[in-house]
Amino acid sequence: MTSQPPLRVLFLCTGNAARSQIAEALFRHLSHGRAEVFSAGSAPEHDLHPLAKETLEQKYHIDTSGLHPKAMREFLGQRFDFVITVCDKAAEACPVFPGDPERIHWGFEDPAMVQDEAAQRRLLETIANGLAARLRIWMSLPEIRRRLETTPPTAR
Repeated sequence: MTSQPPLRVLFLCTGNAARSQIAEALFRHLSHGRAEVFSAGSAPEHDLHPLAKETLEQKYHIDTSGLHPKAMREFLGQRFDFVITVCDKAAEACPVFPGDPERIHWGFEDPAMVQDEAAQRRLLETIANGLAARLRIWMSLPEIRRRLETTPPTAR
């Protein structure tokens, strides 16, 4: 198979502290570095949600040291193959990106709206499980599978 440019995917949510960060980390992990994966928020928080970090590290054994909230505006003007929103507010605020990337919306409840820490932990685990399941299904689509299979695993 001929090598292709890596698949470029941007995950968006409002705060970029939990849902989109989990999606970014999981897709990077599941794709074995065969895609360029980013996340951002329309109103980014200052830090990664500690329970999102805990979920990724403990359940999926993913190093979270490189994850941090980023503003959506940092990515304006960049080309992506897919822009995936993981909250309704981000879907509404999603700007136009060059090359008209395919947009996908996977809405998940905002963990910041849950006050109880135990309930927040359960919700973040549910979100991570839901994202992992959707990502696995999405990655099995012929176009996505082909792109990932024809990209060297060193792409970041």
